[in-house]
Amino acid sequence: MQDDEQQIRELVSAWMAASKTGDVDTVLSLMADDAVFLVAGRPPMHKADFAAAARAQARGDAPRFDGTNEIQELRVLGDWAFLWQRLTVTAVPPDGGESTVRSGHTLTIFRRQDGRWVLARDANLLAPAAQ
Repeated sequence: MQDDEQQIRELVSAWMAASKTGDVDTVLSLMADDAVFLVAGRPPMHKADFAAAARAQARGDAPRFDGTNEIQELRVLGDWAFLWQRLTVTAVPPDGGESTVRSGHTLTIFRRQDGRWVLARDANLLAPAAQ
């Protein structure tokens, strides 16, 4: 069980690092093909939608992203696991303009697939942060 928790923590760290560098392929490799993302006020987003949006954001004229996270709880239940975390994401415009900061919690469900953990579902509750 401890090894599973460590693998999931490493997945989250890899996701954060790849997001920061714009490494879309690594981020996509960390999720299940049937992954679903839930964001308030928007329809559910599937992996293909996520890939298209991430690739558009990875272009040189798109904002750079940075973030911090703090896992609050992580539980492994057989081949499924969940975590909730506090997440802060900063978007920095390519022209050096004013950054946008969003902060809040996420609830993420992972599944063991082909012997490794992947993100299966994610509910993102980030909102504009007071600056």
